[in-house]
Amino acid sequence: MPSTHNADKPWDTDDIDKWKVDKFEPTDNAGGTFAEESSFGVLFPKYREVYLKESWPLITRSLEKHGVACTLDLITGTMTVRTTRKTWDPAAILKARDVIKLLSRSVPAPQAVKMLDDDTIAADVIKIRGLVRNQDRFVKRRQRILGPNGTTLKALELLTGCYVLVQGNTVSAMGPFKGLKDVRRVIEDCMANIHPIYHIKELMIKKELAKDPELANEDWTRFLPHFKKRNLNKRRVPYKVRDTEKKSYTPFPPPQEKSKVDLQIESGEYFLNKQAKKRAAEDKRIEEQRERQKAKREERESAFVAPKEDSDLKKKKKKRKLDDGTGEAVRKKKVKQASSDD
Repeated sequence: MPSTHNADKPWDTDDIDKWKVDKFEPTDNAGGTFAEESSFGVLFPKYREVYLKESWPLITRSLEKHGVACTLDLITGTMTVRTTRKTWDPAAILKARDVIKLLSRSVPAPQAVKMLDDDTIAADVIKIRGLVRNQDRFVKRRQRILGPNGTTLKALELLTGCYVLVQGNTVSAMGPFKGLKDVRRVIEDCMANIHPIYHIKELMIKKELAKDPELANEDWTRFLPHFKKRNLNKRRVPYKVRDTEKKSYTPFPPPQEKSKVDLQIESGEYFLNKQAKKRAAEDKRIEEQRERQKAKREERESAFVAPKEDSDLKKKKKKRKLDDGTGEAVRKKKVKQASSDD
């Protein structure tokens, strides 16, 4: 049978976009209602309770358009979404799940409900607390994502086309799939001590290269910056300083080092009984303890020792005082003689 794979198809024209995803309408669901109910629940922190209570009518109206029911339980601190008999889109419950995830991570309600009306965007919640162990280091690296006055975060949003919010131990992002992939890479590298500015420079260059149709099918590696990793070691002197001095050759090997038993035999400790060994160890420990106490006592008492005064400075001051006194006496004597002559 001849192959029809390469045959001309009159309906397949160049103006057809094969990658376009048509919007799912209620008429497309020929099967009717779903066989089973699907539901998702998310916990939210205590400080979000007041805001969620105020904005819940807006969230309910937005979900009702897609036939999804929602519940806010303030006692247990949970948000729940579930399908109903009016739900016609199978993906609506997954979008509703992402909406309540974003709401629990402090994303504003008007921003979160945009997920429901746009099929080209998705949501991603990146957990960053487990990536850095030290608390102080974690806070500094999280601040790097924001940048001075939020400039780094704004640049990242403009280049990726995503909405990014840093809150607590997570980073929430909304946007196209390609942008979310870039955001996750930047955030994870920032937590691994790679500054976001390097990725922002790379994204800016890629954005400019994408505008050129001649470079669309070429490799962009030669245009992208290559940053060398600088491992600046603070230690100036090596731990082990080797003796590089040239030594005379000897065919004999170096003498064998004495073992622990040999050293004990030399000191006589090997021939002591168990109690004597214990007593010797105790005496050694007490002696070391006394030396440490003495050193600490001297350190404490050094704060109360008067500083040494400069003897030359004292002599100069004393001489100046004597000179001043002598001059005053001579002057008074001259004044007295002048008055007597008159």
